[in-house]
Formats: sequence, C-alpha cells, structure tokens
Amino acid sequence: MGNSTASLDMSVAGIAAKVNQGLRIGRDEARWLWENASDVELCSMASSVRNRFHAPGSCTYMVMRIINYTNVCVAQCDYCAFYKLPSQDGGYVLSHNEVFAKLDELLALGGDLAAFNGGFNPHLPLRYYCELFAAIRARYGDSLEFYALTIAEFMYLADHAKLSYAEAATRLKDAGVRWITGGGSEILTEEFRARHSKFKYTVAQYFDAQRAIVDVGLKTTATMVIGFDESIDERLEHLERTRNFQKETGGLASFLCWTFKPYFTQIGGIEISTAEYLRHLALSRIFLDNIPRIRTSVLTQNEKALEGLKYGADDFDLPIEDEVTQKAGATISLDFERILDYARTLGFKPEYRHVSLGHAPNRTVEPALNG
Repeated sequence: MGNSTASLDMSVAGIAAKVNQGLRIGRDEARWLWENASDVELCSMASSVRNRFHAPGSCTYMVMRIINYTNVCVAQCDYCAFYKLPSQDGGYVLSHNEVFAKLDELLALGGDLAAFNGGFNPHLPLRYYCELFAAIRARYGDSLEFYALTIAEFMYLADHAKLSYAEAATRLKDAGVRWITGGGSEILTEEFRARHSKFKYTVAQYFDAQRAIVDVGLKTTATMVIGFDESIDERLEHLERTRNFQKETGGLASFLCWTFKPYFTQIGGIEISTAEYLRHLALSRIFLDNIPRIRTSVLTQNEKALEGLKYGADDFDLPIEDEVTQKAGATISLDFERILDYARTLGFKPEYRHVSLGHAPNRTVEPALNG
C-alpha cells in the first residue's frame, strides 16, 4: 500500500484486474472507484471478492432481537434519539424477568440471537452485567446466543469498574459471555468523534479494547454507520483501520454497515439514499478483503437491504426490536416470509444461520501476501 497514486492504474479495468487476482487495493484506488465506477462495475468487483468466501447465489440470515436493557446514558452523542440523562424522567433499567420475557418471545418467533445495547449508565456496576448474563446462560444454555454489550459500552463499564480491558473481558467471559460486538464505532476517525460524540473514547482506545476482547478468547465483529456528515476520506479511514485490525488479529467474524436515521435526533439531517448505501456496501466488500462475512442492514433499509446481496453482502438479520434505531425513525416488519421472498426474487437462496456456540474464534492471522 505504499504506492503513489501516479504509479497506480487508475482505471476500472486496471483496478478490477487487481481485485480479480486477489490483490489488495489501497485508499486512493478505493476513492477513485467511489468517484468513477458505475454500480455495475462495483457489483462485479464486490461479487468477485464475495465469491472467495461464499458460493454464488447463497446467503444466510438470522432472526434476532436487540434488547435495550437501559436508556440511561451520559455519552450525549448528538445523533442519538434514545438516551435519557440520569437526572431526566423516563429512564429505565430492565429486570431479569423483563429480559427473559423478551428472550422467550424471540424464541417463540423462531429466533435464537439477542444483542444487548443500552448506554453509559453510571448506576450500573459490573456486577449487574455479570449477574444478568450468567442468569441468561444458566436459563437458556445453548438454545440461544447473545451479543453482550457493544465495545463502547464495554469500555465505559471497564473504566467505571477501574479494571483493565483484559480484566473486564475476563470477568464477562467467566459469566458466560462469548461475544462483544463492534457497536459504538459509527465512523472511526478522531475528527468525527470530536464533532459528534466527544464524551466517547478515542479511536485508539476503541481498538485497544477490541484487541483485549480478542486476546481473552471472546468473539467480536466490525460495524460502521454512514450518512452523517462524514467525508469519503473518513469512511475510507474507518475501513482501513478495520482491515488493519483484522490483519493484526484475525478476530473479526463479520462487518455490518447500516445507515444513520436522523429523525428526532439533535443533529437532524436527511437520510442518505439506498443507492448510496449499496455503493458503500460494495466498496466495503472490495476493500475488506480479509473479513469473510459482509452483512446488509434490514433494520435500517427494510427489504431494500437485500439488494445488497448483489453488491457483495452475503448475510442479514431479521430484527424484531431495536428501540435505539426505532426512536430515530426505523421501522420493523415481522413479515419475514415477504422479506425472504424478496431475496429469492433477486436470485438468492436464504438459509438460516445459527451463531456458532461455545468455542473460541478461529484466529488465523492473515499472512502478508498481497498487502
């Protein structure tokens, strides 16, 4: 990736040849594709990378629920319509029985994955999380899996408990946790965080925490949210940091990108088009050539997200709840067959994917063959 722009073949044919040979593109080439390649050309290159990992025409999905266990948060991100400050009315923390009721409903609807997402709640000690997750593991065993916290919440929890990231991750692992997802990333540049989430952690701290999570044997993922005011260069910095982390650790199971819902948020704005989202999804698949699974977001794009299967994605989930994005304007449909039928009309055969249970991630660190 040390080549100058002048030494690169900045043409669709030249970059496509590189991609089809399994060679890695750099940020300059990715920016050129974003500005010059057609949708058809992006789809072709993205499909080429996708087919290294998955059979053409195949795709997988999950039925899942995001459980917002608390809405109390002190981060004060200007793009969030969900949070309440500790001093405000309307704050809540779910009891174990309330969480169990949501999990029982998930199982009744055919799902087996829950994800926990709340906020930086200063009133919740580490003990609350360990007791909750241990109770879930004891009650449900391997009949369902759960993503315990986002990395951003995990970082706050560790600092609040005055523990290192490794110590906090070990405590959660001992409580039955197997996954801590890459949520809370949004756009991983310091400039973006200074503009919109100044009370969140730095990019360097974010990856320090994720590295500790991987090192103790927990599984994790990469996420990204687009459609704020970020530039293409900020998007590419996020993708490059993600690719580099995967090269160093091999710990990322998947990459999920979704779109910012601006309604009822402080920042406001206009939602980006599905066409822009799909182009970004394709560029992500091309650029993130060392992450096996690229997921498209039904939560924020509804059935239109399944067009992403033609743009390099291979996986999606059918959500039954996510109060955070619903508060900002997302809508959820439980008509799963209608959504799955749309995937079929696009030429894909969706198969249910059960999240792997009970073992450490396959941490095969990527060899530096084509960097």
